[in-house]
Amino acid sequence: MNRFTWHGGGLAAARAQFGEGPWLDLSTGINPCPWPHAPALPVDWQALPDEAALRDLERAAAAHFGCAAEQVCAVPGTEIGLRLVGALLEGRGFHAAPAYRTHGDMLRGSVAVNDLLAAPAGNLVLANPNNPDGRLLSPAMLQAMLHQRGDGGWLLLDEAFADTHPAQSLAGLVSDEARLVVFRSFGKFFGLAGLRLGFVIGPRALLARVRARLGAWPVCAAALAVGTAAYRDGAWIAQARATLAAQAATLDAALMAKGYAVQGACPLFRLLHGVDGAALFERLARRHILTRPFAEQPGWLRLGLPADAAALARLIAALPDRG
Repeated sequence: MNRFTWHGGGLAAARAQFGEGPWLDLSTGINPCPWPHAPALPVDWQALPDEAALRDLERAAAAHFGCAAEQVCAVPGTEIGLRLVGALLEGRGFHAAPAYRTHGDMLRGSVAVNDLLAAPAGNLVLANPNNPDGRLLSPAMLQAMLHQRGDGGWLLLDEAFADTHPAQSLAGLVSDEARLVVFRSFGKFFGLAGLRLGFVIGPRALLARVRARLGAWPVCAAALAVGTAAYRDGAWIAQARATLAAQAATLDAALMAKGYAVQGACPLFRLLHGVDGAALFERLARRHILTRPFAEQPGWLRLGLPADAAALARLIAALPDRG
């Protein structure tokens, strides 16, 4: 179980343990219906990634995030951005609990906190919406946390799933004066996690240090082309937000009809609680459905969003009835 409780994904490990077959991977929070135009975009695989194309990507991303382009730095995946910024900051570190595992690793000696408004002075990292429980905090509450940091620490806000909740983002509050850093992911909402593209949104002085650590050509040519075009596809973005919300509502209704307690505001995943997570994970895996269990929370199981009605029906049929 160690591989599957570490993070989502791991189909190769699942196949090795539970056998070959048509697997349904619900272990991540990645949009199962990706932005469809990536294969048609021309990519020059021979030339080094162009600096002007990198700036163009950051401008397109900034317009989508609602912030200034000079506050945006593209990185090869949000994971890299989190760890780079964490390594650059001094002082005490705290992370919200429960949390994405990297949040506990990125700040030296970080301590988990449950009451975020009572977190001591120092650097505080949290996600909104949160992973894995889907908790969604209001902008007012987040701004209160930022104010509490004062000059004694930074608010480090992981908005990897915020594309489905644009009104909740604090990206527009990032400035050279604020001790606020926002992290955004491309792959989750656009369903192209293999591209490895993310963004650090922060004060220009901090971004200069991040760029120095990244070195030349931080993002591949494919990520430059696909990211720029996708962020400018406003029609697809609007439709995807509406579709994901509708699919999540359908999933909730189907799960509750089977007697499951469901939580989470982010439409890309749902958390089942009050279950035997390990047993349910194994039951589904033996039916070639991969989910996400948690070693530290044995009563939880996280489900990604099924791509269509057939995938949803397969999941619901495999779940035991709790009614």
